[in-house]
Amino acid sequence: MTEFSALMASMAQHNDSFSVTATEDWLQGRTIYGGLAGAFCLEAVSRQFGELPPLRSAQFSFVGPASGTVTIKPSVLRKGKSTVFAAADLSGDAGLATRATLCYGAKRLSELALDDIAPLKIDDPDKYPVFFREIPGLNFVQHFDSRLAAGNFPMSQKEPTMTLWLRHRDKAAPVSMTSLVALADAPPPASIVIFRKFAPISTMTWSMDILTDRLETEDGWWIVRTTAETVRDGYSSQAMIVWNSQRKPMMIARQNVAVFA
Repeated sequence: MTEFSALMASMAQHNDSFSVTATEDWLQGRTIYGGLAGAFCLEAVSRQFGELPPLRSAQFSFVGPASGTVTIKPSVLRKGKSTVFAAADLSGDAGLATRATLCYGAKRLSELALDDIAPLKIDDPDKYPVFFREIPGLNFVQHFDSRLAAGNFPMSQKEPTMTLWLRHRDKAAPVSMTSLVALADAPPPASIVIFRKFAPISTMTWSMDILTDRLETEDGWWIVRTTAETVRDGYSSQAMIVWNSQRKPMMIARQNVAVFA
């Protein structure tokens, strides 16, 4: 296996673009899974443009599959007084695979403060069963420790939601947006809970808002909740929240998912 930190360190720069080879242990079927593609895009922007304000929001479009060696080309769309809009295109042999649009923003003084995300009440991870099982084709899951803290297992045909404790098995993986994006997309879309039997499923778009400019957690653990809100006509819309180990919300997100069941 190639550890996450070693994989990111292997990214090579070629003028205004980067290349990196994802080994088979990081694949989902025939493609790099979305979280890793997003992490590659974030890493390329960070390396190309150096000191940026904290990431405030990101949108990823997973246009097509990519495996093996991929190329990432970052660019700055606009730089203002407090914000920077950047983009990154990840391409493989078949062409464009992932397009990222990223918004970075410096903190501003404000008299307003509001937090309206319901408190999370779950026990520590050692209280819960392991979530990821060995499934042919889902190679990348071997890189994550996982526990099902609430909700349901895939194909249990119950309420389509799951709350997972997750962390990189790579002890050298940093607490960073790059590693968190790679981890946050590791769970399967929640609509898989209502499947009667296994069928293909693929995230098409992923948008996220970052709720803090200080990422922190203990022992590498994060909590990811994903809930399918609609499943119809071969597509599912799902909502996501990510907390750190102290149950402080770090990210909210949405995904549009293609389902083939």
